Amino acid sequence: MKKWFKTLAATCAVIPFAQCAIIPGGSVARAAEPAPVSAPAPASPAATVDADPALWVVKDDDTTIYLFGSVHVLKPGLGWFDEAVKDAFEKSDQLILEMVMPEDQREVAKVMKPLAMDTTGKTIPSRLNAEELKAYQAAMTSLGLPANAFDNFEPWFPAMTLSVLPLTKLGYDPEQGAEKKLTAAAQAAGKPIAGFETLEEQLGFFDALPETQQVAFLNATVRDLDKLGPMLDKMVVLWAKGDPKKLAVLMNESMAGTPELAKVLLYDRNARWAEQIKARMAQPGTVFVAVGAGHLAGKNSVQDYLKKRGLSAKRVKY
Repeated sequence: MKKWFKTLAATCAVIPFAQCAIIPGGSVARAAEPAPVSAPAPASPAATVDADPALWVVKDDDTTIYLFGSVHVLKPGLGWFDEAVKDAFEKSDQLILEMVMPEDQREVAKVMKPLAMDTTGKTIPSRLNAEELKAYQAAMTSLGLPANAFDNFEPWFPAMTLSVLPLTKLGYDPEQGAEKKLTAAAQAAGKPIAGFETLEEQLGFFDALPETQQVAFLNATVRDLDKLGPMLDKMVVLWAKGDPKKLAVLMNESMAGTPELAKVLLYDRNARWAEQIKARMAQPGTVFVAVGAGHLAGKNSVQDYLKKRGLSAKRVKY
């Protein structure tokens, strides 16, 4: 269980929530009103490093759907939007993401706050023992947040927030994330953008976790706060190499011990997305689908569920 929550904490950077969680003055700041987090000092422009993330294609006589595994926060200097990825995107008529993040952060806060705020009268301190509370409050203040900023929130919210905020100090930037760049490119080209899920649905997966699992998630995040960056670094290296097998081992292997969570957060969603992709195959055209890289890696991936529906996803070599 501990290992799974450690992995879950690190992989919060590969869900779209990360795009809004670390935007200064964004939805987290408005919802909880913590002290502003200092932005990392500007760094010299990094030389572009070639990255070749994995890309798949599903096609029939008149429909082509590309499947691209994304990371939602990245460091500057990774040259991934080129070669086969850019070619596939430029051929596409539409971009489909896990969800379309509202551009107005007030809309994000409007959706997030009712889910994140506790309505039972419990507080974060009341859910933690003395040792856990001390560690949690130390983690909050170490990131420039008031220790009581999230006291009236459900545990999943500070867990997700704490799992993402430290990444800014390591140079990760949501503006460099794959979704941001793909969205900007689609808007510039006039391509329609759609989402498999809504923001409310995606946050609802975490909100629906039992309290014991939410608290375990929070404690694991606090305990392994200094390990989240190095773990994400490893994930990004494998992603950039286009190695979904090793990425699956790193991200998904420990989920075997908590099948109920893997079912809710990965497998059920993968199955629903596969069904939506199958339905889209009935319409002519070319579509570029970008979802978190973990959904396209390992057992019960989107590709596995497509295969069960009679569709074959082939790796694009480049």
